[in-house]
Amino acid sequence: MENVYVVGVGMTPFGRLVDLSIKQMTRHAVEAALADAGIGAGELQAAYFGNASQGHMEGQQMIRGQVALRAMGIQSIPVANVENACASGSTALHLAVSFLRAGEGDVALAVGAEKMFSRDRDLMFSVFDSAWDVSDAQAIRDRLLKLGEGVEVPPGTTSSKPYSVFMDVYAAFARHHMRRWGTTQRQLAAVAAKNHRHSQHNPLSQYRDVYTIDEVLAAPPITWPLTLPMCSPISDGAAAAVVCTESGLRRLGVDRSRAVRILACVLQTGSDRDPDDAANHCTAVAARRAYERAGVGPSDVSVAEVHDATAMGEIIQVENLGFCAFGDGGRMAERGDTAIGGRIPVNPSGGLESKGHPVGATGIGQVHELVTQLRGEAGPRQVDGARIALAENGGGLQGIEEAVACVTILGR
Repeated sequence: MENVYVVGVGMTPFGRLVDLSIKQMTRHAVEAALADAGIGAGELQAAYFGNASQGHMEGQQMIRGQVALRAMGIQSIPVANVENACASGSTALHLAVSFLRAGEGDVALAVGAEKMFSRDRDLMFSVFDSAWDVSDAQAIRDRLLKLGEGVEVPPGTTSSKPYSVFMDVYAAFARHHMRRWGTTQRQLAAVAAKNHRHSQHNPLSQYRDVYTIDEVLAAPPITWPLTLPMCSPISDGAAAAVVCTESGLRRLGVDRSRAVRILACVLQTGSDRDPDDAANHCTAVAARRAYERAGVGPSDVSVAEVHDATAMGEIIQVENLGFCAFGDGGRMAERGDTAIGGRIPVNPSGGLESKGHPVGATGIGQVHELVTQLRGEAGPRQVDGARIALAENGGGLQGIEEAVACVTILGR
């Protein structure tokens, strides 16, 4: 199989883009990625379109990618629609890479786009209600919330305003981690403060306000131990990546100095496991497969973007990825190891908590950040000497973990 490269990336700002449609956001991201690659849309041989919510939000239940891409003149090529909850974008990239590695072509497009913000708050928050088995939703919710038992919840620490049920689940994950490993709310706040500090230097980030740890702790509660700055917002946005093979590089005359090699792109679904069997978490399994395929290990990674739908998510994932021992993710953040300038910078973009989380675009947004880092083009948030980068993107819930995880390793 030929080597596969990311040769172009593009992304809208993430946020409440009330004046932009799915079609407009898709055009913005794709045209930016094509321009970054230095090629025209006519060179694309296939496209994979990640989106999770447009059917729920707008009633466009089918052919979303064909509709969005035809509007900007991309037609007469295979277009596949990808729904994999919050991992839709990274799954689209995985399929584009697989298309190339199968020898079906030498250049392909992966794009994710999501229009999630609505003034109808019930519609907006109910978008997440089908990210688990809807036939048994209440029993699943009750089982997941039991993970948080055994840790006292202070009174007055649950918001009276609507929020995603996934925040309750992440809070239960956090309390389980606290009970087992001694993780503290202050360590969660250290994660959030670090990510918000990073995002001040990202012009595409939804939020760019800086918080101290104490300010994160004093912020309005969502559901204990989570406060508002620890949680990802509702977001609109799109991101795109153009990928090609070695022969595609030569045929298209792409600038090789800015091409970033995809060392591994691994998709993994979860399994039935004991909650305390952390080593077989679906992301931990995916990470081991990705490291083996890439020929690198956790200590080789220069910079990472992980799926921090909440601050607890980042703690769980840095452990799954082998950046520290299981149970040490909170202490790792508190020591400053995951900040820019630390041992392994995590979420220099600001992460989902601050950059935003338009779910179908999130995974490719992570790749956008890491390609920028590996090219040395990240400005004030640049990680010095970045050579190997890792993106982790998860989606949905099944059993007691994500339904799906994607781990992508990039290198120069």
